[in-house]
Amino acid sequence: MNTTGNNLRATAVVVTHDRLQLLKRCVDCLRANAPARIVVVDNASTDGTAQWLDTQPDLCVIHQENCGGAGGFHTGIQKAYDMGAEWIWCMDDDVFPRPGCLHSLLRHADSEGTGILAPRRIMGDAVYSNDFLAFDLTHPLRSLHRGRHATRHVSQPTYIAGTAFEGLCVSRDVVSRVGLPNKELFIFCDDTDYCLRAQLAGFRILYVPTAEMDKHQFFCASNWTERQQQKKWKRYYMIRNSTYLNHHYGRNWAVRHLRGLLNLTGLVLTALLTAPFTQAYEMKDIPAFCRAWRAGIREQLGAITT
Repeated sequence: MNTTGNNLRATAVVVTHDRLQLLKRCVDCLRANAPARIVVVDNASTDGTAQWLDTQPDLCVIHQENCGGAGGFHTGIQKAYDMGAEWIWCMDDDVFPRPGCLHSLLRHADSEGTGILAPRRIMGDAVYSNDFLAFDLTHPLRSLHRGRHATRHVSQPTYIAGTAFEGLCVSRDVVSRVGLPNKELFIFCDDTDYCLRAQLAGFRILYVPTAEMDKHQFFCASNWTERQQQKKWKRYYMIRNSTYLNHHYGRNWAVRHLRGLLNLTGLVLTALLTAPFTQAYEMKDIPAFCRAWRAGIREQLGAITT
């Protein structure tokens, strides 16, 4: 692996679970970008991923139980930090950095106050982004995320408020002051939580449009019903963790208690209206959604136990 130049400042961290072919492509793209090290956290894969990883001498591999994306990044960032990384480049296995992506990010590593660098993600022929410009912690009838970045044409580096664990690059200073991702979130909102904690600690997040990554497109041949079925197991975490964020960080009673309830109400209504006509939801899903909201209000996190 070529580890010359500014890229030596960064260690890449990839979290994977049962997606060997995507992981191989991701690792090849990382090798082309030449970070100082590549850490792969395998969340108990059963598809041959563990065996393949053990044949890759240039990778630093960690095998652990399935702790979700949040637990994977908790482990991987800690490892990179302990290895002395100045910057920690974090991603799931379904994004693929284009040549020069890391170099483009690190060109801005010394921007004053910047603690997180975010790349531009591309899906097919279009920019893919769930990044946003600000947090709204005061208005219960508005989303937690204010100013969707996807609606703006951006050609120059610009500051944002939140991005995803899909190529974000975290400085060592952020880890020192903010700590690690909250592994108890398991999946969903762990990146939003981390960005918010970084901002509250005084760091800024810089979006760098010249740092490009491709994102794998899932469910491209699925209809609405099939997509809802395929994602249903994740809904518990989506409801619980978004409710937790609003409850934990909201600056008034209404945000802490009502915003999550409004989100729950929307999903329950969707289930009620569609269950008689499609297989997307069943009536038994509604009590599970309500349990998720209640867990978020009580800030009871962790993986679902069955």
